[in-house]
Amino acid sequence: MSNAISGQPDNYLEFWNEYHLCTLTTLRPNGRPHVVPVGVTVDVAAGVARIITRKSSRKVANILASGGEAPVAVCQVDGGRWATLEGMAEVCTDEAVVEDAVARYGERYGRTPAPDPERVAIVVSVERALGQTLGVRPRTAQAAV
Repeated sequence: MSNAISGQPDNYLEFWNEYHLCTLTTLRPNGRPHVVPVGVTVDVAAGVARIITRKSSRKVANILASGGEAPVAVCQVDGGRWATLEGMAEVCTDEAVVEDAVARYGERYGRTPAPDPERVAIVVSVERALGQTLGVRPRTAQAAV
């Protein structure tokens, strides 16, 4: 099945498997963006990105305030390489979904978080994938001056 992620070149998909912190942008009820650092895992086959967090977080509140599904963007940057996934997010409390998200996080980031009864998963159905992940070399601090 074709989706916004699976249609990307291999280097784009590989970039999403490297160790990088990302940002998640949600919208507050007043429309202002809320941007926070997160760990993100991408499931190419399912066309989704997953974030694990606590159910009391502002990002969860922002998604729930939109009626349970909200537009979001996740982004990661490394030098001149960058990738953004846009889509609709929902908060999942189903234990199996959360456990799967935690396992995927452990695979990407090399550590499994301690159990947390407050943990939920934000699942983003990716509608658009953007980025530049090929042929861009990171600048050194000296070259940036």
